[in-house]
Amino acid sequence: MSSETNHRPTKNERRAQAREQARVAREQEKKREKRNRLFLQGGIVLGVLAILGIVALVLTQTMKPAGPGPKNMASGAAVFTKDLEVLKTPALESGADREAREVNRDELPLDVTVYADYMCPACGAFEQQYGTMLENYVGAGDIELGIYPLNFLDSMSNGSKYSTRAANLFSCVVEEQPEVAFSLHTRLLSPEVQPKEQTTGLTDDQLLEQAEAAGAELTTELRQCVKDVRFGNFISSNYKSASETGILGLAKGAQMLSSDGVTPQPADGPQRLVSTPTVIVNGQQWNQARDGDLESYLLKVKGEFEQKQDADAKKSE
Repeated sequence: MSSETNHRPTKNERRAQAREQARVAREQEKKREKRNRLFLQGGIVLGVLAILGIVALVLTQTMKPAGPGPKNMASGAAVFTKDLEVLKTPALESGADREAREVNRDELPLDVTVYADYMCPACGAFEQQYGTMLENYVGAGDIELGIYPLNFLDSMSNGSKYSTRAANLFSCVVEEQPEVAFSLHTRLLSPEVQPKEQTTGLTDDQLLEQAEAAGAELTTELRQCVKDVRFGNFISSNYKSASETGILGLAKGAQMLSSDGVTPQPADGPQRLVSTPTVIVNGQQWNQARDGDLESYLLKVKGEFEQKQDADAKKSE
């Protein structure tokens, strides 16, 4: 008859077994910690991506233009009123035609519009001669001044499309920081800033420097607007509209001068823009050779208003 003896682990075997159990426990703990780290890191990454997505959405919505044209230029022009404030208008809707703003030409202030290209030498000369005077008259509330930016001299900037880029900068500022738009307009036409024809003109960064010098804050929105040339097509259609469809807001029966500066355009056709600067005063073209000094002309028109108002007042007594 055989007998069986129960095997009990020796002391060394128990120690080895305990060490093995501890090793397995440590490996399981390491695996658990690794999983937790991965989950945490994944959560952080997802959180960051979500935040970045929200920021991108906000920036996209913030920087997205309200229309194909800038706010405050529904007629194609930025209109400056008393204290050089920009007349507020919604952006031109996609597919919509420019519309002349409604003005009452039977009362003051006078309605003045200037069509200009920021590379045009004659526009620079006009600004030097009459810019300060117009600024004073607008600031005092005697006239409302529309600045209509064009780009027909793009071909004179050696491929850089300076006229479009400068007009685009002006439009970006009119939409985003209109309080400094007039100052920027005068800077772009100053002899210190305006480039000569057959040069590339200012770079985008240099244009932004001029905007900053005029008082603009170089926000992300403004930089992006300049980088994208956001309103380039709007500026091109500005010129197309004025030179093909005709000048907006002319008085009934008003005739523009032809390219010779003397002969009126046919009365039965559109009254087109043929040169810059073109100046319209109360619906009629002002021409220096024919009408004399601009300030004298404005005072004459203003005087006629005042005489009419006095006559009307006497009749009503």
